[in-house]
Amino acid sequence: MFSKSCEYGIKAVIYIAKKSLQNERVRLDDIASEIDSPVAFTAKTLQLLSRNNIIHSAKGANGGYEIPKEKIEKITLLKLVKIIDGELIYNGCGLGLTECNSDAPCPIHDDFIKVRNELKQMLQNTTILELVINLGKGLTHLKRTLN
Repeated sequence: MFSKSCEYGIKAVIYIAKKSLQNERVRLDDIASEIDSPVAFTAKTLQLLSRNNIIHSAKGANGGYEIPKEKIEKITLLKLVKIIDGELIYNGCGLGLTECNSDAPCPIHDDFIKVRNELKQMLQNTTILELVINLGKGLTHLKRTLN
């Protein structure tokens, strides 16, 4: 559904937000390790998020990534997906056809529109703060755990 870059970006923002709420900056290597992402891939995604003012980076001995606390509750998943993957997920065909619309629908056109609209609504209504809270309660996790 989302690109790998988007998946890693969302997980990175959640982790950075969690640490920011604890008044900590976090380094690239720590982020990549925490979300099970390749360092170089994570760096590119964080650079994009930084250019779009989602996260801030600071250089030096006490450097790292952070998100101002007042911004954490305002960042929605919709905003992250739009920055990283664009809006194709909300407009594209469920089967990847270049020509798919109500006049010339693919076999899943009508059902996919419903799913796509529900997805957009969920992304629009879900903030990073909500996800950090669930992470802090142990209700969710950012990487696969072995049981």
